Amino acid sequence: MTAGSSQRNAAVVLLIFHVYLYGSYQLTELQVCHLCNRTVQNSTALGQFCSASAGLVDGRCCLLRKENTSNADYVLGLDLSNCSLSHVEDLQEASTAALIDISLNPIVQLNNSLFQGFNQLDNLILPVNLTCPGGNASWNKMEVKGDARHCEGQKDICNQTGHLSLNCPENSLCAAYGPGFFECICVDNFHGYKCLREGKFPIIKVFGILGASTVLVSILLWVTQRRMVKSPLV
Repeated sequence: MTAGSSQRNAAVVLLIFHVYLYGSYQLTELQVCHLCNRTVQNSTALGQFCSASAGLVDGRCCLLRKENTSNADYVLGLDLSNCSLSHVEDLQEASTAALIDISLNPIVQLNNSLFQGFNQLDNLILPVNLTCPGGNASWNKMEVKGDARHCEGQKDICNQTGHLSLNCPENSLCAAYGPGFFECICVDNFHGYKCLREGKFPIIKVFGILGASTVLVSILLWVTQRRMVKSPLV
C-alpha cells in the first residue's frame, strides 16, 4: 500500500467520523431553537436577558448549562419574533423558559394549552392582537409597547386570596401549572381519584398482580402455540 493510498484512507475515516459526530449532535439539539433562521441578536430583549444571565445562545434559544449533569442544557429563553409564523403548536421543549418572545408574527390565535406547565415564564411578548394567557389573574402587568403586547410577572394562581379555594378536592393542594393553569396534588398518605384513598399507593401489590398476569398469559399463549404445532395434519 502506497503512502498516498494510506493518506486517502485516513481522510475517509476522519470524514466518516466527522459526519457521525455531526449527525449525533443534530439528533440531540432542541428543535424549538431552530424554528426560525438566524440567531438571537444582542439588541433584542432575549439577547440582553441572555447576556445578563450568562447564558449560551443556540439558534433562537438562550441555554443555561448545569455543571456535572449529563444533557444539562435547558432553555432560559426563546425568541421566535419576526419569524413569519402563522401558528405555534408546541413549545414544550422551552417549558423552563423565563422569557419567550413570539411577537411580530401573523398569528391570529394561540392554542389555549400552549403555555401549560410553563411555571417559570415571567415575561411573555406576543403579537399586539393577542391577549395574555390567563388574563389579569395570571400576570402582574400587561401592556402594549409598540407592536407587541407584554405580559410580565406571572402570578401564582393558587396563592390569590379566596381564589380556587373550592376547586381542588379535599386532601389535595393547588399547584400552579403555567399562566391560567393549576393542578391539584394529593397530600401525603392520600392518592387515587380525587385523592380519596388514604395510605401510600400500593406499588408492589399493583405491579405484582400485573406481572403475574403477564406471565400467566404468556405461558397460556406458549402452550396453545405448542399444541397447534404438535397437532398432526389430517
